[in-house]
Amino acid sequence: MPYEYLDHTADVGLRSCGRTLAEALTDGALGLFHLMVDLERVVARQEVPIRCAAGDPAALFVELLNELLAQRDIEGLFFSDFQVTRLERTDDGYVLEGIARGEPMDIERHQPKVEVKAATYGGLKYFLDENGQHVVQCVLDL
Repeated sequence: MPYEYLDHTADVGLRSCGRTLAEALTDGALGLFHLMVDLERVVARQEVPIRCAAGDPAALFVELLNELLAQRDIEGLFFSDFQVTRLERTDDGYVLEGIARGEPMDIERHQPKVEVKAATYGGLKYFLDENGQHVVQCVLDL
């Protein structure tokens, strides 16, 4: 599994890993929405562009998750697919652009599990593990 949930007193930690930073971020985005809804029930019918920036990879993880949560609320969508189209290191840090795909929320069909309010800087980490995998993690506010 490319992402896992970590024990936390009131909230939940999310850790994601991948061969590349883009893969770790993508899998983390899917892990975020899988916590809220069964991804098998969400059809990727509609696309929403995503853009965020941060000073380092760990902060970029939080910014990405919060942008996806904002788009969930603005567009009224659950997302079941995410693709990074641009990930660039700049003088100021990192810029990420991508496409989130999903469909309008349907409470009866999607049967939401929990509501995630925000990704936080609690437990924030980014590192390369012993296998050279990129690992990002943070705490999600429920």
